[in-house]
Order: sequence, then C-alpha cells, then structure tokens
Amino acid sequence: MKPLNAMKRVKEALPWGKRKRGASRLEPTRVSQSADGHPEGDRSASGPDAYRLRPSPPRAGRDKGGDLPPSERTLDGTQPIPEDQEHLWKYIDGLSIDTIGLPEYYQILPNRLGDSSHRNLIYPVSAIDVPEHLEDKRIAEVAKKRVFVHVSTNPQDIRDNYFTIEPSLGSSIQSLMEQVDQRLIDDFINHLKEAADPNKKARILLECLDEICSVEGSRSKNGSLRVSQEELEALRYLMLRDKDGMGNIQPLINDPYIEDVSCSGVGSIFIEHRVFGGLKTAINFETEDALDSYVIKLSEKIGRPVTVAEPIVDATLPDGSRINIVFGNDVAKRGSNFTIRKFSPIPMSVLDLIEGGTLSYEMAGYISLMVEEGMNTFVSGETASGKTTLLNAISTFISPSAKIVSIEDTPELQVPHPNWIREVTRGSGKDESSAVTMFDLLRAALRQRPNEIIIGEIRGEEGAVAFQAMQTGHACMATFHAASVEKLIQRLTGDPINIPKPHVDNLNLVIIMSAVRLPDGRLARRVLSINEIVRFNPEDNTFDFIEVFRWNSSTDTFDFPGYMNTALLEQTVASKRGIPPRERRKIYDQVEYRAEILRKLSERGVTNFYELHNILSQANKQGLLR
Repeated sequence: MKPLNAMKRVKEALPWGKRKRGASRLEPTRVSQSADGHPEGDRSASGPDAYRLRPSPPRAGRDKGGDLPPSERTLDGTQPIPEDQEHLWKYIDGLSIDTIGLPEYYQILPNRLGDSSHRNLIYPVSAIDVPEHLEDKRIAEVAKKRVFVHVSTNPQDIRDNYFTIEPSLGSSIQSLMEQVDQRLIDDFINHLKEAADPNKKARILLECLDEICSVEGSRSKNGSLRVSQEELEALRYLMLRDKDGMGNIQPLINDPYIEDVSCSGVGSIFIEHRVFGGLKTAINFETEDALDSYVIKLSEKIGRPVTVAEPIVDATLPDGSRINIVFGNDVAKRGSNFTIRKFSPIPMSVLDLIEGGTLSYEMAGYISLMVEEGMNTFVSGETASGKTTLLNAISTFISPSAKIVSIEDTPELQVPHPNWIREVTRGSGKDESSAVTMFDLLRAALRQRPNEIIIGEIRGEEGAVAFQAMQTGHACMATFHAASVEKLIQRLTGDPINIPKPHVDNLNLVIIMSAVRLPDGRLARRVLSINEIVRFNPEDNTFDFIEVFRWNSSTDTFDFPGYMNTALLEQTVASKRGIPPRERRKIYDQVEYRAEILRKLSERGVTNFYELHNILSQANKQGLLR
C-alpha cells in the first residue's frame, strides 16, 4: 500500500460527523466469475454469498456416456461449470439428493453460517501449495484442480460431517497408485535420491510418474502403465499429496477455515472449524497398524522421527503449524495420536477479533494507548482460549519504530514490525549442553536493547528475568496460563516462578481470555476482563487492581466500569502523553477517538492484519494518533 492511499483511508476514518450505529463490514464484491473459474450462481439460496447447485436435466442433451458435456453443465442453469473440476460433479451426481437435498456452494464462508442448525454446503480449498518461483507446468496443472469440502448435518451425532472431494475419487486410482509405488522402488531409486532436495522433490516425482505411465491413445513406452488422461491427473495429485505433502490429511492442512486437527487414536479424525466448530471428518484409521505406520511416516517427514524409546514429539510443520505426536499403545491406550494446531499465514487482526465479538472497539482503543505507551501486558487464560491470537493482534499497537524481540518455544507470533528479532528455544537432544532455553534467550534479549520484549508464554524461571526486565525499563508482553487475576498472582508468586510480591506490580495490564458459551448456546472466545494492577499492600499482603472492562455474559456485551475510574490510564499514560494533571480525564476522549477510527476502518473493509498495521503506522507518522 502506498503511504498516500493509506493516509487517505485514515483521514476518511477519522470521527468527523455522526457515527453510523450498527454498520457492519462490507461484504466481498461478487463478479460474474471468480478468479479460479467458479461461476456466480443463484443468490436466492441462503443470502448473498450462496450459490445453488442445480442437478443436470434428466436426459435432455446428454452425451453418449449419459452425462452432460462439461461446457453445458451449470450451477444455476445459465453459467457453465469449469471443465477442470469434473471430480466435483461426479461427487454431486453420487449424492442422495432425495435424502440430504442439494448442497449450496460458497466461494467464501460468511460467519453467519455458523448459526445455522442445518448444514449442507460445499466450498473450495487449494489442492497443493505451489511456490511462487516454481514454473513447472505439470505442477501448475495439479494446482488447477481444486479440492472441495462438503459440510453436512449429521442427525445421529453431535458433530456434523466434513467430507473432502479430491481429484482422485475412485478405487481404481488406489490400485494404480500401488503399481506406481512398486515401479518407483524397482526402477527409480537413483532418481528418488535427488528428490531429497525439497525444491526439486515435486518436479522429480512427476518426472518419474511420466516415465512410468503413458496415456491411452498416445505413443506408449515399453513396459509403461496405460492410463487415461483423467487417471494420470489423479495420480499426479496423489503423488504430490502423499509423497511431497502429508498424505490424506493434506486437504485439512490446506483448508484455511480449520484451526485444529485431532486424531485421538484408531477411528475418525476430528477438526475444529472457524465457522462450524467441531466437525467429524471422513478420514479415519481402521487399525492400530495403519495408524502407527502413518504416524511414523509423518514424524519422519517433519524431521523428528518417533520411536518406542522416544514416543512423544513436539515439532513445527513447514507452514508453521504446531504438531504433537504420541506413538504406540503402551503410552496411548487407544493407539497413536497426533494433534495439529494450524498456523495462519495472515494472522487475525484486532478488527477481525472485534467483528467476531472477542472484544469491543472501546477495549481496542484502550489497549492501543496502553501498549503504545509501553505498559507491561499479560494475556492470560486457559488452554485454547485465544491468548496467542490476541497477543499477536495487539502487537499492531506497538510503536511502528520500535525494536522488538520475541522469544518462544514454538514460533507462532507474527509481528508486523520490520525491526523484529525472532528467537526460539532449542532442544538439548543427547547433548544437554547444546540446549537453548527461554531463560537463555531472555537474558540475551536484555543485551539487544529492545523497545519491547514479547514472550510466547511464561512458565518457569524465565518469569523472574521478565520482571527484572520490567524493572529496568524494558516493556514486556507475554501470554500466561491463569483464569483470573487472582490465580495469575498466585502462580507468579509460587513455584517455579517465585516473583517477590512487591515486584508483581511491575506488571501493569492483565487481559483475561476464555472460551465461553454464549446466551444462544454457541461456543466463542471472549475477553472476560481487562485489569490494571495498581499496587501491593504489604500491611495486609494483598494486591489492588482495577477491572477496567468486563464481559457481560447474559447479553454478550462489554461493560466499562473503569470509565473515569482508572489508575494507570489517568495517571501514568495521560502523563506520558503530556496531559496536565488537572485535565487527565481527557485521556478518555482519546480512547473514544481511537475506537472511532478503528470502527470506521472496519466499516471500510480494512481488516487485514498487515494492511491495518501499515495504515496505523502512517497515521502515527503523521501525528494523527498522538
């Protein structure tokens, strides 16, 4: 984004004139045909984002094989179906339409679909990830084939169904793939050794496949497998999915709406979906042997092989997702298991979180002032409550010129600032002296003169160093496992962190996150409270803190009990911003001012994490946020 355009959007968002109550984000603009070839359909289906899938006419116009030619088949009776997505229509033709009805098609899933009690829809995800620099035509052809997802209601289960529609449907493909695998072992071992280079692997695999197979009707090679063009395309997809990707769970990795993938043992794989919550996939492991075999291959692909002696592995996938593997039924009685916590290449912005109801514009305006002025902040909550997501989102509010050092066990944070040092711990392996711990990295960070230190999670002795950093003037942010301010203080002052109680008030701000059940029964993540730590009282051995914002569970709204009644905002932050003591309550006008800017930016569709950071940076540079 050019600075001029950024500043224009900031100025448009400034709170001049009356606020439009109840305004929402702009819906994505629809065109007659999407970039990947999916035509626009019947908008009367279930709102502006839905396209009704129409079945082919009974017999009229069918070709000799009984199917309509691809160029004549339609979504809404007028728009042609993309010819290269024939596997989608084979799947639809096989559905029991009388039982489940005809699915709706969505190019983008709106959040409102999560409120629906009956689900029957299809949406696309990418088949494979293709590096931008790669120009191999065969890989590009595979990438053109889309994988589709069918989500449907399961009346017999609390979780709805999640089916993947891949360009490899049909039992004959699996038989052909087994023959291809045998040929690879027998005749192409030397070629496969070259495939150890990740940058060459996909190309070499497809070259081997082309040597093994020949298309019917073309000049055949001696001893080659005779396959149809459709079968060759399916084999290419499976070759890249299984040997360059992660096998049959690769579509789950590529689905941007999935947050967690969970295999709990023999049986089905379960997922947590951003829109639909918990779903049950059609991917399953029927035996312990099949599951063990897959887990071993998976661990080898990520470079951390599991063994009977070392059955537990924590690692990071190439896309940044976190994976935990437990191998063998001696430690996992239902069989080996694994859990993948997905990594989003573009993190959620604070405006995305506001739109989802996690916090309010006023809360974001308040946090932006506190973070910008270097207040030490902890985001605290239970496991999977959204702590890291929120910490990452509010990092946008750190001064754009700041030097930032982040320290993590597993790299999850995505800080938008250019002057960012990203450090991660290193395991010891067999040589314990080679280990690099959070404690080591935090001590090193103090010598790097950062303006802000971000700690992925404080668990142990590194907490004491973090509080020493706070005392010496280094602003710190971190996540922490505690469900309330009281429990947070108990953990800080107890083993193994052992912060002296008089030092705890170096922590300024505590944001409590939680996964909650809303009044309508849905599960969601909410900021339960934002609290200012004021002081420690040695006389009665207690801490004073002010609850500035509070979530109202009965209405799913946020109260502002700290309005005109804060300590740090009025005294510390107002003073840093040059507001005279007698006028310190003018700082609340700045909270509202920033909330209004964020509201206007959201109404204009500016929600992308990096775009928001660029706009706020330009606004800060021009003095519009001072």
